[in-house]
Amino acid sequence: MSTPSVSDIGSEIKISNSVGFYTAIFTVIMTVITFGFAITAIPISGANCGELCIEYPYLNTLSQFPKDYLWMPFAIILTLSYLILMVSIHVYASNQRKIFSQIGLSFALLATMVLVGDYFVQFSVVPISLMSGETEGITMLTQYNAHGVFIVLEELGYLLMSLSFLFMAPVFVNMNRLESGIRWVFVISFILTVIAFILISFNNGLDRQDRFEVAVISIDWLVLIINGILLSMVFKRQLKEKKIA
Repeated sequence: MSTPSVSDIGSEIKISNSVGFYTAIFTVIMTVITFGFAITAIPISGANCGELCIEYPYLNTLSQFPKDYLWMPFAIILTLSYLILMVSIHVYASNQRKIFSQIGLSFALLATMVLVGDYFVQFSVVPISLMSGETEGITMLTQYNAHGVFIVLEELGYLLMSLSFLFMAPVFVNMNRLESGIRWVFVISFILTVIAFILISFNNGLDRQDRFEVAVISIDWLVLIINGILLSMVFKRQLKEKKIA
């Protein structure tokens, strides 16, 4: 079995840094786009619907299609991009820190499975079922049910994403402002997520509705924007250093 040459190793590092660089940029772009489309989906149920609230069993929501569903395909692409970014961080991690990045990547895989499945089912099942008059069981699946499966799976998915951020934080131990910034954004975001969950649960008990969902999505997406930018700078710096070397 042949030993990889120095040039082969250098080529692998260059490829991994390139993937990390472009994925970080793409993740930032997709997060901004998804954020924009999600904001246009004005809540007509849940804790933030104001005077526009619709009532259980939420079967008169077909008029909201496709406007309220347009952000979901973008969210699927964003979530897959986030997973690739986590893989890039795992490859970037030093051997001593790969135990942390491996745990973070494991949580990222779980988060991706939950969120992609949740969004794909919502987009593909609920509207066509309403169009076809097949409404049995839709009440528990629809995004408009603040106590339904869609909301709670989003909560779970973004909690797992927040955990992945926490375990990716120890990867960035270099004593420079860039990596320190990435580390603290990851750590602080997890702390904010825990605080939000505790406060909302304390004030509302099990009747969280979509309060925590909105909070954790906002926190995680802001992390993807901020650290996506910072990570692109880290990977770009690595590319420059390897090129000079």
